[in-house]
Amino acid sequence: MSEILFDARAYCKIMLHAAKYPHLAVNGLLLAEAGKPSVIVDAVPLFHQCLQVSPMAEVALVQVEAKASRKGRQIVGYYVGCENFYENRLERAPGLRIADKIAENCPDACVALIDNRSISINMRYPALLTWQHRDNRWTKAKCLVDNDRVTFDAVSRLLQRGAAKELHDYDNYLDNTQNDWDNVHLNGDLKQILAMY
Repeated sequence: MSEILFDARAYCKIMLHAAKYPHLAVNGLLLAEAGKPSVIVDAVPLFHQCLQVSPMAEVALVQVEAKASRKGRQIVGYYVGCENFYENRLERAPGLRIADKIAENCPDACVALIDNRSISINMRYPALLTWQHRDNRWTKAKCLVDNDRVTFDAVSRLLQRGAAKELHDYDNYLDNTQNDWDNVHLNGDLKQILAMY
């Protein structure tokens, strides 16, 4: 079984996106350093309204790809959280065609499904189920979180302080272009929290 490792920044952003919209499905893109598709270093929250392939999704993919490539990164995956609290099956996840599109350009693409039941203030294990694209299909992969205890504590601190409200997804950016979908402000907060350990 292959392994997908999530950096603290990527993991925190995914959890904050799910926490900001607990009543809606959410999705986003997973970024890795070029040539290292199994180490997710950042996540870009996309939508919480329409998660299917749409003209806005295509525009978002182009913008994220351009910004990522300037930083030596590439889009290597897709994350999604289902609206139904108990839904954890990949085949029922919304917007999987976006993941298939990513897999066309990245042969080792991955999908992370948010396990809604595992998100809590006191996480002890990853709240993500992962798959990797192999032999033209999605196969189960093991989800690992870098420095997991510290990362889970960082998520807890951010959730307790209400940082989910500060996260902006691409939908928020479309509503007001002042909302930074790259969430640079959260990167700084996370860096400060991680420096305490």
